[in-house]
Amino acid sequence: MRRFGEAVRPDIRYTPRPGVYAMLPLNGSLLLTHQIEPEPEFQLPGGGVDPGESPLRALHREVYEETGWSIAAPRRIGAFRRFVYMPEYDLWAEKICTIYMARPVRRLGPPTEPGHMAVWMPAETAMDLLANEGERTLLANLAT
Repeated sequence: MRRFGEAVRPDIRYTPRPGVYAMLPLNGSLLLTHQIEPEPEFQLPGGGVDPGESPLRALHREVYEETGWSIAAPRRIGAFRRFVYMPEYDLWAEKICTIYMARPVRRLGPPTEPGHMAVWMPAETAMDLLANEGERTLLANLAT
C-alpha cells in the first residue's frame, strides 16, 4: 500500500488507525469539509472506524457528522497509509485511509461535528486545496 506524508520514525510506536473517506462529486463540484482545528484545512469528509463498526457504516456516519449530508452507492476506489501525530488524541498513528466514491443524496442539516463546515468547490480547485497528499493524488488519478 502506498505511503504519503512524513517518513516513519524508528523511535516512535505507531497505533494502527483505520479510516474511511469519501469523494462526493455532484454537477462538476466536490463536497469537502473544512476543519478548523488542530489547524484549518480542507479535507475529504471521513474519519476513523470505531471498534466494532463496519467501514461502510463509519463512512455514512463520518460524512453526515462532517457535512450534514447523506450519501448513497459508496464504492472503494483506493487506499494509502500515513504515519502522523494526531494531537486531538495525543497519538502517533499509522492511518490506513480507505477512499470511497459516493453520491451525495440530501443535505439533512449542518455538520454535527464541531469545527467542521461543508464546502462545495470545483474538483480542480479541490486538488490544490486538499491538505492531504494522498487525497490529492487519488483525486488527480480519477481526473486522468
